[in-house]
Amino acid sequence: MEGRVAQVTLVVTDQARSLEFYVQKVGFEKKADVPLPGGRRWVTVGPSGQDLELALWEVGSAVDPEQQEWSKHWAPGRSPPIVLRVADCRETHRELAGRGVPFPQPPREYPWGVSATWQDPDGNLFSLSEPPKSWAPK
Repeated sequence: MEGRVAQVTLVVTDQARSLEFYVQKVGFEKKADVPLPGGRRWVTVGPSGQDLELALWEVGSAVDPEQQEWSKHWAPGRSPPIVLRVADCRETHRELAGRGVPFPQPPREYPWGVSATWQDPDGNLFSLSEPPKSWAPK
């Protein structure tokens, strides 16, 4: 199979609050904000300069009966962290923490590099990952 990961869905409890958090505190850009029937919105954010989008899916926002059925077990903060590769984990940690982004795990050194984990207001986790300088860039 050939393909690219284009989107990851984050389950959130308040789409507007999450949009503000990801744009204002994390520094992501808003990629899409489309009004839907019933006053709902399709909202995505992501790192600047990348195609990857994080869809901010609000609990209970499914309008299609089939989607309501298969999404009824989705809940915020239940997935493993999404990993973001960064050039300097400690500096990125300082920058985001300075904007009020909470870090349940500050930067730590591991054999695979330096890592720190932050969370959004719903408990969705992200890890900053700085590979060792000895690793060739991919």
